[in-house]
Amino acid sequence: MDFSNHNNYIKVKDYSVSGEEFELLLDQELQLLKTYPQPSAEKLGSYYESDDYISHTDGKRSLFEKLYHAVKQKALRDKIQLIEKFQPTKGKILDIGAGTGDFLITAQKNGWDITGIEPSVKAKSIASDKGVSFVNTSSNIADQSMDVISMWHVLEHVPDVNAQITELKRILKPNGVIIIAVPNFKSYDAQYYGKFWAAYDVPRHLWHFSKTSIRMLFAKQDLELVKIFPMKFDSFYVSLLSEKYKTGKMNFVKGFFTGLQSNIKASRNFEYSSHIYVIKHVKNLIN
Repeated sequence: MDFSNHNNYIKVKDYSVSGEEFELLLDQELQLLKTYPQPSAEKLGSYYESDDYISHTDGKRSLFEKLYHAVKQKALRDKIQLIEKFQPTKGKILDIGAGTGDFLITAQKNGWDITGIEPSVKAKSIASDKGVSFVNTSSNIADQSMDVISMWHVLEHVPDVNAQITELKRILKPNGVIIIAVPNFKSYDAQYYGKFWAAYDVPRHLWHFSKTSIRMLFAKQDLELVKIFPMKFDSFYVSLLSEKYKTGKMNFVKGFFTGLQSNIKASRNFEYSSHIYVIKHVKNLIN
């Protein structure tokens, strides 16, 4: 990644925790945005200290949270079906950034041997109570031991993306599958909301991906992007939250129609609010 000749793409505010402003820098070749400045490892954790960080809680306090968790149940079933389409033989699955563990519990009920990694003590405690087993870091996992590795909206949080991809390749079985889900800054809702787009989520999101950046970053490690799927619910969730950042209130009608418009436009140019990427070893595709 080369940001030495970067373009200043946009300036964005942290609406969740600190109120601080950050710049997004564009790597033109990769079509990748970098949050600048990126917080130090010591300070980064403080930006997650919010009761509203929804992936770290099972809370259903508001209508928004109740809707989120209702949609989440269908999304969990869809994720398992997608994985089993590309990896029909059930084996070991590692979920990096497992949150409160619902995805892994769903996978376990469908016959998978589950392991999670989760830095949040609060989320990890909730998941452990549900029966999820964890390792502290991927360095504790043996080479070529995982059939599936998933990162559901996690890669954007990783300080060193290249090192993370190298590690994914190390622990993946030769016939294994990597599943990556990240927001797409090329989507209509991203363009519409601009600096208010909730999926920028600075500085927790250190990177902001496009289809080009995912394909090129994984190709450097001889990992092939074989399929892209839309996450159609994300446009509604992100648009509702973006309305709150933009106007100070949750405008359900406006957020819904903006999310719908984003999906309609994406049906033509395939630039959805978020994408799921299915990635495999290049050598296995050749052989």
